[in-house]
Amino acid sequence: MSRITIDPITRLEGHGRIDIFLDDQGNVENACFQIPELRGFEQFCVGRMAEEMPVITNRICGVCPEAHHLAATKALDGVFGAEPPPTAVKLRELLYMAFFVTDHTTHFYALGGPDFIVGPDAPPSERNILGVARKVGLEVAGEVIACRKRNHEIITFLGGKSIHPVAGVPGGWSRAISADERVQIEETARKNIEFARFSLSIFEKIVLKNPVFMEMVTSDTYLHRTYSMGTVDARNQSNFYDGMIRVVDPEGNEFVKYHPSAYCDHIAERVEAWTYLKYPYLKNVGWKGLTDGMESGVYTATPLSRLNVSEGMATPLANAEYQKMYEAFGCRKITESRYQPIHHRLATHWARLIELLYASERMLELACDPEITSPETRTIPDPARFVGEGVGSVEAPRGTLTHHYVTDGRGVLTRVNMIVGTTNNYAPISMSVKRAAEKLITSAAPDEAILNRIEMAFRLYDPCFSCATHFLPGKMPLTISIRDSRGELQREMRRKL
Repeated sequence: MSRITIDPITRLEGHGRIDIFLDDQGNVENACFQIPELRGFEQFCVGRMAEEMPVITNRICGVCPEAHHLAATKALDGVFGAEPPPTAVKLRELLYMAFFVTDHTTHFYALGGPDFIVGPDAPPSERNILGVARKVGLEVAGEVIACRKRNHEIITFLGGKSIHPVAGVPGGWSRAISADERVQIEETARKNIEFARFSLSIFEKIVLKNPVFMEMVTSDTYLHRTYSMGTVDARNQSNFYDGMIRVVDPEGNEFVKYHPSAYCDHIAERVEAWTYLKYPYLKNVGWKGLTDGMESGVYTATPLSRLNVSEGMATPLANAEYQKMYEAFGCRKITESRYQPIHHRLATHWARLIELLYASERMLELACDPEITSPETRTIPDPARFVGEGVGSVEAPRGTLTHHYVTDGRGVLTRVNMIVGTTNNYAPISMSVKRAAEKLITSAAPDEAILNRIEMAFRLYDPCFSCATHFLPGKMPLTISIRDSRGELQREMRRKL
């Protein structure tokens, strides 16, 4: 048996490696997607005061601190029994929409986009943001930078800091916005809508009208039929900030819909000895290993899965794009407004751009809400309403994010659990990498282009492994390998920390 290793994998947040094992005939026998890093936030937060969590957990990641900040803040609402006033809820969601615009923009143009805009077979030195700028032109690259800049300005004055927000507090938000700030947000939202529509037009021109790319998108190389998960509002339409968690089966039938606080009744987490990432699965289906289908508890929580579970998008322009995507894949309608799921995983890039448009439209709706400038931004926690346990959930760009805190009577954390977007997707990512390797490797020495197409199988999920590595026991094996000058292993020592 021989082994092909892709280490490090590229264009993601965090670290990971892919080991592909070939049999004696050169066929793929197995492929392992391994995460070698441990950060352990779930363990070292125990013993801290609960109200510190919004500013501790947003250090998990420099890419999506807003998601952790809001999930933590919502969990604290539950811990302290403090219901935030309507304006606070809207301010939180407003910041979150600005964040979603920046994050999805980053992935399309800098992380996932180079595989399409520059091309999957282009040299590695060109498959990056600089290659994208050369391909689409400096004017378009300038629009990408301008989009991120104007939305980060909104995040900064709404959240109190440019990278790690501090404005979230139990029962609300720590600052109101002025009339002038509201006008700036409205102007930014309108520009975002135009930028999102422009990005969709680029995707249509480069991918949807390119027969080679469409063959790749619709092929079975990147296909898995799993359950889909996402948050929906009262009308069962996508919502990133609040709502019920909805899961549909591979055929599109609703499997379950539950309040985020009931996640333990529906989600279980499996630990394997060879990786620091947990494998969540649907408890009421069961763990059947890394396999898809109706009998497997593996589910996906991505932009595509959010669209799969929804009865359309809650804003008009995004909803039109939603219908366009499902009709392009020939999906029949299950209800008046919901289609059969799309399981072609590369379609996630298209879904992400539809979400970019939705976030921009929703940002404009919130900016034009008369209540958004109200000074009533917090309900002060009442000790008589203290609960000592809370669950906060939002849809992170990478999937459903859950923070669960339990405290003692003084508000000191005794238990912390997090299921982050990427953790939800670890099983389908592993399956997608293996399937791509099986379909694409036809010799014992695949070239760089083939290896990049295998990397595309994880890259479409936009994984964030710094967020995801929170191994349940909170222990990390330390291995010391001593090698001679020729690299041959002489001695290995191992212990548990």
